[in-house]
Parts: sequence; C-alpha cells; structure tokens
Amino acid sequence: MDVIEISDSEREENSSDMDVELNEVNEIEQIVPKDAATIAEEKKKLGNDQYKAQNYQNALKLYSDAISLCPNSAAYYGNRAACYMMLLNYNSALTDARHAIRLDPNFEKAYVRVAKCCLALGDIIGTEQAVKTVVELEPQSTALSGEQQAVQKLRQLESTIQSNYDTQAYRNVVFYLDSALKLAPACLRYRLLKAECLAYLGRCDEALDIAVGVMKLDSTSADAIYVRGLCLYYTDNLEKGILHFERALQLDPDHQKSKRMRSKCKQLKDMKENGNILFKSGRYREAHVVYTDALKIDEHNKDINSKILYNRALVNTRIGALREAVLDCNRVLELNAQYLKALLLRARCHNDLEKFEEAVADYETALQLEKTPEIKRLLRDAKFALKKSKRKDYYKILGVARNATEDEIKKAYRKKALVHHPDRHSGSSAEERKDEELKFKEIGEAYAILSDARKKNRYDSGHDIEEQEQADFDPNQMFRSFFQFSGGRNASFNFEY
Repeated sequence: MDVIEISDSEREENSSDMDVELNEVNEIEQIVPKDAATIAEEKKKLGNDQYKAQNYQNALKLYSDAISLCPNSAAYYGNRAACYMMLLNYNSALTDARHAIRLDPNFEKAYVRVAKCCLALGDIIGTEQAVKTVVELEPQSTALSGEQQAVQKLRQLESTIQSNYDTQAYRNVVFYLDSALKLAPACLRYRLLKAECLAYLGRCDEALDIAVGVMKLDSTSADAIYVRGLCLYYTDNLEKGILHFERALQLDPDHQKSKRMRSKCKQLKDMKENGNILFKSGRYREAHVVYTDALKIDEHNKDINSKILYNRALVNTRIGALREAVLDCNRVLELNAQYLKALLLRARCHNDLEKFEEAVADYETALQLEKTPEIKRLLRDAKFALKKSKRKDYYKILGVARNATEDEIKKAYRKKALVHHPDRHSGSSAEERKDEELKFKEIGEAYAILSDARKKNRYDSGHDIEEQEQADFDPNQMFRSFFQFSGGRNASFNFEY
C-alpha cells in the first residue's frame, strides 16, 4: 500500500467528510444490494483515505469492517497491520502481518511489516528470517536495508549488554540498553532488564515505573513482577518483596532470579530480626556477629546495609569499641549522607573520644538536616567542650581525676613539683633544663587553679583562667609557699635521686 502525501487542509476535509461518505455508502447499499466483497473493498478504500489523513483509529475500524466482510483477504490484514504499526501496537501488527502471509505466502509487503515489527519488539531472529524471505522474493529489494543494518547493530549491542551484566557493570548495561531501545522501542525484555539494573543502582523509582508500565501491557509478566519485588527488596520492604518473588514463581516456576532473590530476601530478613533481638536482650557481641554476617549477603542493598551498619555501630558503642563505631557510621553516611541517626551517633562517639572538632562538624551538619532544639543543644555543648579542650588540662598536668579531692590534688602537686624542680636538673643540658622549667611552671599553674575553690569552679565552667589571672604567676613562689605551709620547710631540701 503506497502512502500519498497530502496537505493539512486536505486532512481536515477528509476528517469532516468521513461521516458524509459513510452515509452515502449506506444509502447506496439500501438502493442497490451489494455483495460482501464489494462492500469490503469500499470499506478498505475509506480506510485508506483515513490512513492517509493520519486518522489511524478511524482507519483501523474500517479495515476491521472489511476483514469481517472478507476474512480471506491478505491485503486487508496487511493494511490493518500497517495501521497498528502507526499506533505503535506492534504485537497486533505482527499478528495481522503473519496472518496475511498465511493467506498469501508471496505477499512481500507483509514480510516487510513482519521484519519491522520483529525489530521493534527486539526479536532478532524473527527480523532476520523476514529479511531473508523478502530477499528471496525480490533479490533487488531495498525495502529492508535499514532493518538489516539495525538488526546487526542490535545483535552486537546484546552481546555487549550481556558481558557487562555478567560483570555487574550495571551503569554500562543501562547505557547500552538505551541504545538498544532506540532500535527496538517496544521490546519489553530490554525495558525490564533496564529496570532490573536501575534497581541494582538504587534508582528504584525509575525501575518501578518501567515495571508498572509493562504490567499494564501484560499483567502476567513474571519478569515485571520480579522487578517490582526487587524494588521492594532494595527499599527495605522485605515482606512484600518475598510475596512478589513468590507470585513470579507461581507464574513461572522456573524463574531462577526470583528463586535466588526469595532465598536472599528471607535470609536477610531472618538475620536482621535475629540481630535486633540479640541487641535488645543485651547480647551485644552475638548481635555484632549476626550483623556482620548479614552485611555479606548483598553489597548492593544500600538501604538495608546502611541500617545494619548503624545497628552494628550501636553495638560497638555498647561494648566500648568507639573507633569501630565511628568507622561503621562513616560507611553508613557513604551509603546515605542524609542518615541523621548515624550522623548524631558519630558525633557522640567523636565527643567521647575527645575529638571535639569532628563532633562540632557533625552536629553542624545534623542541624542543617533537622533544626531541632535537641540538636542545637548538642551543638552548643560540643562547642563548649571544644573550647575547653583548647585550654591547658590542669587535671591531666597533675595526673588526677576531675573529681579529685583537695588532699589528692595537694599530694599530686608535691610529687610532681619535686620531680620537675629546676634544681634537680641543674646538671642537664640547656634544652632539658628548659623543658623541665616549663613543666615545673605548668604544675604550679595547675595547682594554683585547682587548689582555689573559686578559680577551680570557674575553670570547670570553661572560663579562660590562665589568661585572666595567671599572667604574672611565679612557680618558684608557689613552690616555696607550698612547702612552708605544709611543713615549715623552705627551699633548702634534699631531692631523692
């Protein structure tokens, strides 16, 4: 059937005159009875007019009427196949074209349409067979030269897609599938393979849209139901994921991917629940083992793995493994930078490890994600701790705990002052003497603050005492005063070497 180019005005006239023409045919039929073949031919001609005017739905009805009147006409099926192709209904077009061939095995145009439909549907073998037949019928035909090139390229793409899929290079698979779908836009197999790879890449919304679109065309597609189950699995909806894999297996008991995913889904669900039970019952080390094993099941499941890693980080905090907890939180945030709980847990661990700058940075990031009074308070406390950490730690200098008694502070000062007094190191090198003098001064400063209740309280509250009240501090005077007060001794004493 040759397609004639017509203008837009002619299309409008054809459309508006359609009802008139149909009425005229009906009136003629009432005056002069016609046989079915004549009426069918008239229907076909009207269908051709509608086809040329791009009114494909109207043309489809007229061709169907012609087929009802004359079901053994290969040409009518061929015309309707062409109409289905323009409506992108390649399956129906293929059915009609093949029926036309059964009626007329030498119908070249029907083979051309079979080749075009098979190519659009991604059927490489069907396309090649149809091309071969056309060449046999008409060796000089160039009607399918484009399809011959396309099918060769499609075969190459399939090989590339398979090799990338086998090596789990899913981004590459998606890239090459997009090229394949330009050649075979109606291939459901390509669409669903793309959806599967998108799910592996964490792009579950896109994958789900494709699967749902396919299910609208074929509600019994085991592959589409499998992809939906995959999306549920990768968004931590394990229960529904299992149901979808089981449904796919009901439709196709040999669906190997569904078998593997159902098993993996059940295993992960059981291990995750078992780890949670152990954690809640205080059996932290056992929970740690279970969570670690669960992480080995599927490295691609970022959603579930981030939650398991967070749970293991919690376990690590309970067993005192703070550095390991930080590492787990790091991995969580690599998988999901918006995971607020992991960010807050890492900040707490940094704080406990006295890495106050890191703690402040985490709390600031957390506050950007969620501005709550609690996070604001935690950030304020972290900044205060950071400020305190930058001062001299007088408790550490004296080697006492923060809750040390007055007597413990005195004993610590006495011991360290005697060890680092400059007279004791008079025979040392100049560098060593300078170092000991600095330590002696710091010990005196520490005692001056911690032995004074008011200063100690201000120091514990975060005030910079050393800048305000220690500028003119004399460690030797402190040393003499201490030993005079504590036993009437003066600076004349004997060190024990």
